[in-house]
Amino acid sequence: MDYNQLKTDTNARMEKTLDNIKADLAGLRAGRAHASLLDGIMIDAYGSMTPLNQVGTIGVPDARTLSVSVWDRSLLKSVEKALLESDLGLNPMNDGQTIRIPIPPLSEERRKELVKVAGKYAEQGKIAIRNIRRDAMDEVKKMKKDALISEDEEKRYNNDIQKWTDEAIKKADDLYAAKEKDIMQV
Repeated sequence: MDYNQLKTDTNARMEKTLDNIKADLAGLRAGRAHASLLDGIMIDAYGSMTPLNQVGTIGVPDARTLSVSVWDRSLLKSVEKALLESDLGLNPMNDGQTIRIPIPPLSEERRKELVKVAGKYAEQGKIAIRNIRRDAMDEVKKMKKDALISEDEEKRYNNDIQKWTDEAIKKADDLYAAKEKDIMQV
């Protein structure tokens, strides 16, 4: 492996980790309706577990309401049941064609819990980023051991890897800070 390949691989892995943090944080509700809130909901459709977004359309008619239009009306009860059983604390209302889901405002206590969960997601991401740094530095050590690079190059590569790591961790901290602000906003 040469330096350019190492740089590309390391940065791609760090970006993927940041994307995972973004996805995890997007799943946390901040008191406003957002279609991604229902991403993890699985429906018992035709004998198999199917993601909600594959059996209907999720809409956001206003800031405090979600709507689910199911393509096959026979699945309305399954969708309603799955929403009730989810740990999102939602109370769906079925009108026979569409399921409307009012998003209740969050209590102060629940907001603080969500901030802790967001912090946990960010910390897991930062651990993953540091593991990627370790892998990259091990690769540089191996390149030095195999006499593919000089000692000066080894130091420069390690400094570059640390710089990429610091940037990625700062981005993870920024994502967390933005989500914390979003959750705590009343």
